[in-house]
Amino acid sequence: MSSYLDDNQSAPPLPEISGYRLLRVINHGGMSTVYLGEQLALSREVAIKVMSPQALADEVSRRRFENEVRTIARLEHPNVVRIHELGRTRDGLPYYTMPYMARGHLGQRTFMRDDHTPDEAHVVSIANTLYAALEYAHSRGVVHRDVKAENVLFDDAERPLLADFGIALRRGFGPRVTAAGLAVGSTAYMAPEQARGEDVDGRADLYSLGVLIWEMLAGGLPYRAADALSMAVMHAQDPIPKLPPHLRHWQRFMNRALAKNPEQRFHDVAQMREAMAKVKPRHYWPWLAKLRERVVAARRRATPRIATVAVLTVALAGLVFAVGRNRDRGFFRVDAPEVATIEASADPTEAMLEPLPEAPLQRILETARQQLAQRNLTAPEGANAYDSVLEAWHADSTSPEVHEVIAQLTDAMTTQLASNLRDGNDDRARDYYQRASSLGQQTGNADSDAQRKLREQATQALQARMDAAAKTYDRDAAQRTAKLAGELGLPRALVARLTAQAKALPKDGEAVPGDRSRGVLGSGTDGAFVISRKPVSRGDYARFVSATGRPATLCRERVSLLRVFAHKDWKTPGFSQGEGGPVVCVSMADAESYARWHSQQTGHRYRLPTAAESAQTAPEISGRDISLWLRDCGSSCTQRQVSGSSWRSQVNQRPLPSARGYDDVGFRLVREL
Repeated sequence: MSSYLDDNQSAPPLPEISGYRLLRVINHGGMSTVYLGEQLALSREVAIKVMSPQALADEVSRRRFENEVRTIARLEHPNVVRIHELGRTRDGLPYYTMPYMARGHLGQRTFMRDDHTPDEAHVVSIANTLYAALEYAHSRGVVHRDVKAENVLFDDAERPLLADFGIALRRGFGPRVTAAGLAVGSTAYMAPEQARGEDVDGRADLYSLGVLIWEMLAGGLPYRAADALSMAVMHAQDPIPKLPPHLRHWQRFMNRALAKNPEQRFHDVAQMREAMAKVKPRHYWPWLAKLRERVVAARRRATPRIATVAVLTVALAGLVFAVGRNRDRGFFRVDAPEVATIEASADPTEAMLEPLPEAPLQRILETARQQLAQRNLTAPEGANAYDSVLEAWHADSTSPEVHEVIAQLTDAMTTQLASNLRDGNDDRARDYYQRASSLGQQTGNADSDAQRKLREQATQALQARMDAAAKTYDRDAAQRTAKLAGELGLPRALVARLTAQAKALPKDGEAVPGDRSRGVLGSGTDGAFVISRKPVSRGDYARFVSATGRPATLCRERVSLLRVFAHKDWKTPGFSQGEGGPVVCVSMADAESYARWHSQQTGHRYRLPTAAESAQTAPEISGRDISLWLRDCGSSCTQRQVSGSSWRSQVNQRPLPSARGYDDVGFRLVREL
């Protein structure tokens, strides 16, 4: 739904509203119909906006709409159209009333002078008024979501007012989408993220205002399409168009106002207003264009010799006329960048027919190359390769040299992107990627080899980061990586894959998938680790002994004559065990030797746990209860701590001499990450 100005569209029968006499339909849209009516108690004309049954089909949606209107009705600003009253028709449809302004909307006005150049001062004045209205609304949490020419109305004093907050939304309610699945708002002015149905903030309004400013300056929209869907796609994908030569001083402002990514736009109204204040008008002399037209006409009508004389005569006459006309105005001057020099040649008309240069292209390119060599890619402000390359592109978007430097800058930013991604400098990486992507979009190089390389390098670097995080089970780092991929706007398939990988990683205390010892993830001062739930078994230790030939260690025995005839060791601990039972009768040195051997076999780093690590996960011991060796020393490192009570001792942690084995002590391992 747009404004409420007179048109000839057909409308449904006039509804009945208590206290009002409806006169006629002013405007009709998909969500509502606006009527001109008379408020009987005050004898004043009002515009009455009645929502359609299709837009608000149930009572829940109607009450939600009415709550939003009450929020909008609290906006009191001299440049915002007020809402007088909220109610329901006799048929139960919500409506609200507003002042009726018959002076028309912005789209019905022209800002062009007789010489086909815009009145820039008037455009700036209108924009400043809209800045004030939006700044006020945004400060109160209201996003307009439908800023366009038809919603800028004029009162009897010719003041512009921003109207139709009917689809405005307070922040925090999420994106608004119609029943047909299309984002609300007018696609000719709609920000890319709004067209995709995403949640939006005030930067979407600033994008729409940028389109409106473009329209006032250029006399037309930046994008033109046959249907709403095509228009939305153009806003989302097509490079920012180039303004005509006499408006080129607005191009940098527009490049930021119409940036595809909201992060690259003006952050708020104040920043956009400040940037517009820095745009300096340039003198544009229409007589130059007319002179060139006369040159072309003369050349077509005459022979080469006569044409040369005619051209020079026309040129001289035009120049004399211009000097005479502008001397009195006090601003006539000939600036080298603005006026082409006619050099002596076989055919002087060739020089006059050359395009008037907009900027010294070679100087700009040389500056850009120097900044590239100095690695001043995006900083410092106003003296970096990014700004210089865009300036060169605006000077001549068809120059092969310009596109070559664009590719060089993209490659340089790609290198910096990959480096920062590897080092974990996400903010810098994000800035390089967004700048490089914006450069491609603005200059029509979004599908160039350099841009494809940019996306490939970003994909590879992020996948490498994810693989490293997965290897160490660093769930936080994995989640940050997946989130960054989404923020950069990389392909959805990649974002989905990285997100799935991050979700699959275990948290502290959870089992590690695929670990034979049923390892559990833990964390300590030295980082993450995996501690096995099960102690090393007799079968595992037997394979170690078979591979290394390590002799059995004497095991502790009770004091009796039987020890002379029945020595105990890990094979014969004095009680029956299967291969899956925990190995006992091994010394601390035996356990550490096994850990080194197991590390060589698997390619991972294994060791015995500390007391703090062991306390995070209780072991699973089948059969007799046993204690487990720890790395921690006792009173001296000739003794080591064992954790857990056993069938021989009920003490939870105790020191034991480490040079011998014990029939109630085994060990388990920690894998370092």
